[in-house]
Amino acid sequence: MCAFVLVAEDDEKQAELVRRYLRHEGHSVVLVSDGRAAVDQVRHNRPDLLILDVMMPGLDGLDVLRTLRRDFDLPVLVVTARSTAEDKLAGFDLGADDYLTKPYDPRELMARVRSLLRRARPEGGVTVAPLRVGALSLDQVRHEVRVHDRRIECTPAEFRILETLMASPGQVFSRRQLLDQAHGPASFVTERTADAHVKNLRRKIEQDPRQPTRLRTVYGVGYKMTDGGPDA
Repeated sequence: MCAFVLVAEDDEKQAELVRRYLRHEGHSVVLVSDGRAAVDQVRHNRPDLLILDVMMPGLDGLDVLRTLRRDFDLPVLVVTARSTAEDKLAGFDLGADDYLTKPYDPRELMARVRSLLRRARPEGGVTVAPLRVGALSLDQVRHEVRVHDRRIECTPAEFRILETLMASPGQVFSRRQLLDQAHGPASFVTERTADAHVKNLRRKIEQDPRQPTRLRTVYGVGYKMTDGGPDA
């Protein structure tokens, strides 16, 4: 699966190493060294994947993520030396799809790239009917989510969580189950990351995110999807 990958990294040696590994797997690569250039590249060239360093001059990685998520749903792998749970949650809360802490093995980076690309661009031409729960619909082929025919922009991780919940309405899923769907079973994200994804989804699909009627919390267990009632 060849792709166009944008790498936003201000460490020249690290950026060149990542470029070599990506090119070895057949991907086309563009390198940028600051946040503003990363935003411009996404807006004008629409990469398939963004590898985003947090510590960059001008506009840091989290600001880049915050800016891009207003309009784009491309997969984003955040790479940073910051390793606390709070740092990771900040990235996921802004819409990151995966998080890798420096220093890292380039082979692990490539494994995560392959996983994100597979999830974002599933292969095969099988026709799949859209999922519908109340006024909420999810088209797996077009990768679209709508509420009352109003399109909702979701990150790939948010889309996979919503897809899991909508495929089995009423079933309760634990945070770990949802994270396995969103990031893969080998991911090292904490269960609090699921709460960050759910928080973002509620902002997008609920009339009042503080009193959700669709994406419900089952306290002490996890989350489930309901139809939201006749007017939701």
